[in-house]
Amino acid sequence: MLVGSYTATGGGNATGISFVENGVAATVAVLDDPSFLAVSGDRVYAVSETAEGSVSAFRRSGSALEHRWTATAGGNAPCHVQVDPSGALVVTNYVSGTVTAVSLAAAESFAASVAASDGVVGARGSAGAVVVPASAIATVALPAASGPVVDRQDGPHAHQSVPTPEGTVLVADLGGDTLHEFRVEMSDGGAGAGAAGAHAGAGAGAGAGAGACAGAGAGAVSLVPVRVHDVAPGAGPRHMTWFDGDLIVAGELDGRVHRLRRDDSGVLRLVASVDTFDGPTGDSLLSHIEADESGRVTVAVRGRDVIVVLDAADGGLTVVGSAPCGGAWPRHFARVPGFVLVANERSDAIAVLPVGDDGVPGDAVAQIAVGTPTCVVPV
Repeated sequence: MLVGSYTATGGGNATGISFVENGVAATVAVLDDPSFLAVSGDRVYAVSETAEGSVSAFRRSGSALEHRWTATAGGNAPCHVQVDPSGALVVTNYVSGTVTAVSLAAAESFAASVAASDGVVGARGSAGAVVVPASAIATVALPAASGPVVDRQDGPHAHQSVPTPEGTVLVADLGGDTLHEFRVEMSDGGAGAGAAGAHAGAGAGAGAGAGACAGAGAGAVSLVPVRVHDVAPGAGPRHMTWFDGDLIVAGELDGRVHRLRRDDSGVLRLVASVDTFDGPTGDSLLSHIEADESGRVTVAVRGRDVIVVLDAADGGLTVVGSAPCGGAWPRHFARVPGFVLVANERSDAIAVLPVGDDGVPGDAVAQIAVGTPTCVVPV
């Protein structure tokens, strides 16, 4: 697995991106605060959750990561990145409340050109990294917003993006209790999903040729607003997942999971909502959420340090059960057959929890030492 973490820059104990093999973690790329990762084929994308904000692309071969390019995140504290089917890399910036799309075809083409010319064409940063030009990047600011949780909802805070079945992108605004829907547009028809997929599936040996192929239709990218969807006041939408055409949202601030469904006008409306624990919310904060094909929804709760399992199969939401996360402050998790791997940020470890027939985890059967883990991606 690959693990993103906080480094000393963000008060963490890691030195960059880690690769775990046979239960042992080692740093494979030195990067400031790579708090979230995304993997597509042989490419690994990592945010750098700093005030300057950037996103970097690597080519993976086994446990090795080769740096390909770096692009601005378009804001302060990028906290999530996803490879969108449109052919763009979508980055959400928490502190600045901005969203950025990077044309993967254009970025790969540019990196291949720089490599082929030994840096004569294009630009390199101060550390020699290939820096993607602004023409391949688009950034939009979420509108001014606030919510009832004054200390956390003083403005827009973009937290995660997910693709929709309709081909658009949804961005969760924790600060405004809203979901912003965008359409990603490329200036050239060839720079869409097909071009992005070409390099993603090319394999570790593709080299610069994959970038050249992807660049055949490369061009500018833009984010076009489509509509805005409301979530419950004070919910603080953080992460989202889809099941059976419905959107399942983790409310970081209200401790609830919300289910939304599109109406005939295309607006997502609340159809079910349930508490994930009893008692006051306090410092209990939901983090990551995922749903499987059977309707089993898994969500992590920091502060209470539990993994909660819900059932969404009947069109609503009911809690099945919960269990300890195997550490402190479960920031993220990944489900693999028979287990859930929990990135317990304040335990400096990934907890390996076996999963029962009902989806509820049992006690940890292993702890993998990793400094301040914030994201875990099986490869």
